[in-house]
Formats: sequence, C-alpha cells, structure tokens
Amino acid sequence: MSETIAALLARVGLKQQAAFRELYRLTSPKLFGVCLRMLKRRSDAEDALQEVYVRIWQGAAGFAGSGQGAWPWLFAVARHHCLDRLRRQMATVEIEEAADIADPGHDPETALHWAGEGKRIDTCMEALEASRAAAVRQAYVEGLSYRELADHHNVPLNTMRTWLRRSLLTLRECMDR
Repeated sequence: MSETIAALLARVGLKQQAAFRELYRLTSPKLFGVCLRMLKRRSDAEDALQEVYVRIWQGAAGFAGSGQGAWPWLFAVARHHCLDRLRRQMATVEIEEAADIADPGHDPETALHWAGEGKRIDTCMEALEASRAAAVRQAYVEGLSYRELADHHNVPLNTMRTWLRRSLLTLRECMDR
C-alpha cells in the first residue's frame, strides 16, 4: 500500500488529476482521523482536510526527492496544517474572552485522586535502584529510546530492555498492593 501511495504522490507531483483522485480515495479516511483527533470538531476537521489536500497537491513534487515514506509525509502535512490552525485559533482569543473559558482541569475530587496516585508512583519508584528508576523516568517521561538509554547508562541495549521490563513489573506489583 505504501508503494502505491508513493507512486500516486509522484504522479500527483506531475499534476495528474486522476492520480490525485485515487490518492484522496485511499488516504482521506486516515488523514481525516488525524485532523479530527487534533481539532476535535468535525466541521473544523472537514475544512482542514480540504486544505491539507491543497497542500498535498502543491507540495507533491517536493515529496519525490525528500526520501521520506509516503504515509509519514502525508501525516506530517496534515499534522502541521492542524497545528497551524490551532495556533491561529489560539491567537484570536481576546484576553477578556480567555477569562470566560472554563478551566479544563479536573474537579477537586479527581485532582486529589491523581495526586494520591502520583505519590504512590513516587513511593514505588523509590523502591527501584536509582539507575533503574532514572532509566524508567527517562524512557516514559522524557521519551528516550532504548538505544539512547543504553548509551546514557553505558550498558548494552538488551540489558537496558531487561532493566525496563523488570522495573515495570516491580512497579506494577507495588501499585497493586
């Protein structure tokens, strides 16, 4: 499927309308899902999707030489367009209007529950060796990859995977108590 999409994108880069129609048919459900997930409102997502395909039509010629895969490129176009829309929407909110916007935070009871859960997690993290707790934080809070963690902690890659797997099992057991 990716090869088909890449071939269609190359033809769209040559401004072939039939290829563009087929590309739209094959990719619009997934790209609409990206837009809807980011923009939340169906009408906004529909408008964004139309603009995304305008960008695809205009930029498809540049895709051919980029060396990227077809799907990542399409998702990036949709994601960046939606982010631009969200930034524009945020910039138009007047300060007076901002005061009337409801706080999206949790209600006090829910906030108290999550604060308690956070303390439980911290307590369980203290039960781990310092290096393993640091690796878990770096992996699941900071988003470091296994390779980055292994390099940072100066251990083999498989050792890092084992550390994380065992640490997560220990944390699960602690949280279940």
